[in-house]
Amino acid sequence: MDYNRKIILENGEEYCGYAFGDLRDSVCEIVFNTSMVGYQEILSDPSYTYQAVVMTYPLIGNYGMADDDYETRIPSIGGLIVRQYNDKPSNFRCKETLDRVMKRYSIPGIYGVDTRKLTRSIRDLGSRKVLFTSIDTPLEEGVEILKNTSIPLDAVSKVSCKQMWTSPAEEEKYHVVAIDCGMKRNIVRSLNRRGVSVTIVPWNTSVRQIEALAPDGIFISNGPGDPTDVPPTISTIKRLIGRYPIFGICLGHQIISLACGAKTYKLKFGHRGGNHPVKNLVTGKLEITSQNHSYAVDSDSLAGSGLSVTHINLLDNTIEGVADPARRVFCVQYHPESAPGPQDSAYLFDQFIKMLEESKNA
Repeated sequence: MDYNRKIILENGEEYCGYAFGDLRDSVCEIVFNTSMVGYQEILSDPSYTYQAVVMTYPLIGNYGMADDDYETRIPSIGGLIVRQYNDKPSNFRCKETLDRVMKRYSIPGIYGVDTRKLTRSIRDLGSRKVLFTSIDTPLEEGVEILKNTSIPLDAVSKVSCKQMWTSPAEEEKYHVVAIDCGMKRNIVRSLNRRGVSVTIVPWNTSVRQIEALAPDGIFISNGPGDPTDVPPTISTIKRLIGRYPIFGICLGHQIISLACGAKTYKLKFGHRGGNHPVKNLVTGKLEITSQNHSYAVDSDSLAGSGLSVTHINLLDNTIEGVADPARRVFCVQYHPESAPGPQDSAYLFDQFIKMLEESKNA
């Protein structure tokens, strides 16, 4: 079988393979994910907007797509690059194939490439732009396309909800406003299970609109892109800190840090996968975590922010969590709601509930 598809990287590398999903030409940022399971959750995670994900696990598509496992209703991932694609899944929960879903949402894919070599290239040279294109596209033409194409900066506004909506708890104990920067569904489910009704609002909702909802606390979600691209959200959080209990995850962690005066920077190739070791500096315990981010908080910039480091990544010592108990705010870079697993960090939702309870009873 002759190759019919390829990807071209901006430094001139090209990898040939076979098409699945949508056949359109597309330019994205190339990243890799080391998870062994969960390709459906990865495909539907809004944080992958404008990114093409290389799956390091070699077999993808083998259990199909299940109705209950989407993290968002309309996937916005830039593309998927895999070693082996299985279009005949075997699983009793399967409703359709990965290929069919990717075609429906115009997501390009390629399989048959050497994903180990490609991952090493990303680790050595960092994340770069990548072009999905026909096997017939000349390399020079592809490199020129990449040179003249920019990755959009509107990722959060693209994936955030357009209007407010509510997910009630069966037995409501608390009411939280969640600022949606590209929020995964399992975050809402994790709060609902703990008796928290969640009002989800767009990324640029004003302080006055949030105050009118009379929340017991504020949550800031994960999401795609550079955290400095959302100054309205940063400004809003800056005005809310100290007034409500606040919890942030991933992009929410970066936004809280920026609102407190810290700075962020882009990692060489980011953290993506369900196997990152993180040390909780408060308890001394080690957590195996699920991660998906390109940016990190600069430790040198925390001086004067009021935030103290609570968690660190044991692979590269980057900051994984900060807090200011006096102002009732804390956040983590990783995903305690990760689905599927690991489940080591679910206690952070209970920590938020305790903060809500103490604030309400104060």
